[in-house]
Amino acid sequence: MDPSLDPALKVAEFLLQIKAVKLSPRKPFTWASGWKSPIYCDNRKTLSYPPIRTYIRQQFVHVINSEFGRPDIIAGVATGGIAHGALVAHDMGLPFIYVRSDAKTHGMQNQVEGDLTVGRSVVLVEDLVSTGGSSLRAAQALREAGCEVKGMVAIFTYGFDTARKAFDEARVGLHTLTNYSILLDQALRSDYITEKDLLPLNEWRKDPANWGGAVKA
Repeated sequence: MDPSLDPALKVAEFLLQIKAVKLSPRKPFTWASGWKSPIYCDNRKTLSYPPIRTYIRQQFVHVINSEFGRPDIIAGVATGGIAHGALVAHDMGLPFIYVRSDAKTHGMQNQVEGDLTVGRSVVLVEDLVSTGGSSLRAAQALREAGCEVKGMVAIFTYGFDTARKAFDEARVGLHTLTNYSILLDQALRSDYITEKDLLPLNEWRKDPANWGGAVKA
């Protein structure tokens, strides 16, 4: 399918085009966790490209309306989801709040920043979902603050089984604009990777914590 006709492929194409996502099975990256990985994702780069930023915002609004219905509030997950969440809230004419990774240790010691008296139902906006830990902590913080979490939207997910199970157990619906499988499909279409690269790329997602082998030239 032409990427321009499929929003998920189009978003994947954008991420590869601006190098927000880099695929390097031959020279893996090392994540902060110590994991060796053939992929590195920095979706904050999308904010630097107005046409891409706009397309992502429009797709977020469409997904929120179609999957969750109009919420009272849009919440960004710090830090990557704050800017995108604010753009979505502006587009939808809704109040905006954001959720810190942890409560502040000074002042009002808030974890949720913004006015929670303006509504109860919330949709969270994330830029990236990996294991789902930080995203789900944000959802829990909102629930503890008395909010009804309708669900979460994100630009990209690796699609780890552990993340899917965690979202199911937490009863948080997750909808992403694109994902790892679609990204690999688009990368292959655009000759960013070869058929030979697919094996290590797919093996990594099955067991990312123990993957350590790069494809040989």
